[in-house]
Amino acid sequence: MEYRRIVIGDVHGHYDGLMLLLEALAPSSKDRVYFLGDLIDRGPKSAQVLDFVQHSPYQTLLGNHEQLMLEALSGRHPDMRAWQSWLYSGGEATVASYRDTGMMPYKHLDWLRSLPTYIDLGDIWLVHAGVHPAMPINEQSSEQLCWIRKEFHTISKPYFPNKLIITGHTITFTFEGVRPGELVRGQGWLDIDTGAYHPKSGWLTGFDLNYRRVYQVNVFNHQVRIVPFDEVVRQLYPQISRPKTPMSPVVQHQG
Repeated sequence: MEYRRIVIGDVHGHYDGLMLLLEALAPSSKDRVYFLGDLIDRGPKSAQVLDFVQHSPYQTLLGNHEQLMLEALSGRHPDMRAWQSWLYSGGEATVASYRDTGMMPYKHLDWLRSLPTYIDLGDIWLVHAGVHPAMPINEQSSEQLCWIRKEFHTISKPYFPNKLIITGHTITFTFEGVRPGELVRGQGWLDIDTGAYHPKSGWLTGFDLNYRRVYQVNVFNHQVRIVPFDEVVRQLYPQISRPKTPMSPVVQHQG
């Protein structure tokens, strides 16, 4: 393959960390970079992250936090319930980033509405949260693809027989036996959301599929590390592959 394929986990407004990560990854003009969604919220520079990715050659998925933002800002008059749900889930930091930069959200909203919920690379299938194991793909909406957790993580066999599903959304250290910064591999899926915004972690992850290397930047202390995939991934099995604290879509404190 003449180009590298690079997948980046949930950025959550950490623009400076993202710039360090891309510097370490050093993608060429031929390489293909994919974001798994949740570019925004919780971190300090969401507006800058959106503006950068929108004007970059990279592709990104719709995450549940982008969906929350769209629901909150969808009409001429804000839906107060959607607005409060977004703010509670980290949207306050995004609002502040627009205020600080003078950017206007409407410049990003049409682009966000156009984002896909999944990208099929043939052998790799990218999605923000996962898939519902009991539903065909063509029947699944953003409710499943951007929000699902337990039903997906506890599947007993791969959803696709010939594709690896790579996701973000659920912070990896919420699984039993997984330390901050480690990746999680289940039955036909790989989770690379290492909790960039979370004070217990701070790691933002990029995965080079071609060379099976994991690139990570800690957004709090700016540490950069590059490790072989096999040294940083933890294999989980259905009976133990549940996050420690299941949370509802609206009030969750992760993903």
